[in-house]
Amino acid sequence: MQKNSLRKRDLYLKRMIAFQDTEMIKVMTGIRRCGKSSLMKLMAEHLRESGVADDQIIEMNFESMSIPEMDARGFYEYVKARICPDKRTYLFFDEVQKIPGWENAVNSFRVDFDCDIYITGSNAYLLSSELSTYLSGRYVEIKVLPLSFREFLDFHGYTLTERKSPAGGVRKRIMDADGEAYDPKELFDAYTRFGGMPMLADIGLEIGRVTAALDGVYSAAVINDILEREKRKGERTITDALLLRKIIMFLADNIGNNTSATSIGNTLVNEGLLEDGKRKTRPAVQTIQAYIKALTEAYFFYEIKRFDIKGKEYLRTLGKYYIVDIGLRNYLLGFREGDSGHILENIIFFELMRRGYDVAIGKIDNQEVDFIATKTDEKKYIQVTETMNAPETRERELAPLRKIRDSYEKIVIALECDLTQTQDGIKIIRALDFLLSRNSYTK
Repeated sequence: MQKNSLRKRDLYLKRMIAFQDTEMIKVMTGIRRCGKSSLMKLMAEHLRESGVADDQIIEMNFESMSIPEMDARGFYEYVKARICPDKRTYLFFDEVQKIPGWENAVNSFRVDFDCDIYITGSNAYLLSSELSTYLSGRYVEIKVLPLSFREFLDFHGYTLTERKSPAGGVRKRIMDADGEAYDPKELFDAYTRFGGMPMLADIGLEIGRVTAALDGVYSAAVINDILEREKRKGERTITDALLLRKIIMFLADNIGNNTSATSIGNTLVNEGLLEDGKRKTRPAVQTIQAYIKALTEAYFFYEIKRFDIKGKEYLRTLGKYYIVDIGLRNYLLGFREGDSGHILENIIFFELMRRGYDVAIGKIDNQEVDFIATKTDEKKYIQVTETMNAPETRERELAPLRKIRDSYEKIVIALECDLTQTQDGIKIIRALDFLLSRNSYTK
């Protein structure tokens, strides 16, 4: 089994290198175990290969017991004693939020020393107003996600090759290290079952090992980045571990569905999900909102807002939530069959994020467009569906896109599709072609 500790993730490494030796502090954010620490090591390795000496690189992982306990002043003095006096020093701080008042120290490094700073954190509290105040906009966030499908193949030892088909187009083949060929759909099924957490490449795709590994991710995210976070903030709003678990289960079971704090509270009460011998009252809407905010700040779930295409404004009603990794969803709900439409939607949402798009739900009249994906000079309207083979399904997916009158690209991404063609200016694309395309690695 190949180890993945320093396997390249060019999508993120290129973004880090693009900001190398600039004043901007590079902040890598994402859920626990998604690969941020490995990216720090990859960047340090890149520097060494570029001629940077070892004494110019300071690496500190605050989850390691090899780093002594310290406050902000101790942190500053520790780094100051190791700074190269006559050369640029590269500072790598992993899970730096564990140091109380770390923002003061990091800002002082930026002001006092000739240095290039890289930090990671597993909670959006890292990028709170306090950090913005101290660093005055002098940081760039690099959002790290679990593996894409294409990265999943690479990490697990598969090689993707492409060649022109005699009938036109491009034919893709996936081979393992022994030269055995695999159907892309077979490997996609593994991806939708086990997910894209990088550490799975080290332990193998065996259900017992995967479950144990994902349990560790869940515990680290919930305990360290949600329950313990509140103690650091001093707010202590997330105190009910049972309620938090029930909300996590609800959101995991309802990815891609319109959701509100009120609907969550109603469902938890109506279905008796809060009856544990202690709780009898409905949780307040504000309480559920606080718990959902904590889950999104821990990068466990991502919220997507609704956008009125005709009115050209965001709506406050009924957003949707997607879970950061399908493997985590299966760990929570059980490795079960079904719901493949919403699973595909979840995967496409995060693939669009990897490609650098801002993503919203589209509303046009009383119909919905799954995603509006926008960049500075680009916009795409995207429908995602399990199949486009049935005439009624085809019409349902195309109808809202036909209503949109502007000239931006309109696409349907389908897992099963006998015919990929353009209808009324709308492209129909197979999901596996989309996920395996080289655009997976564009900025």
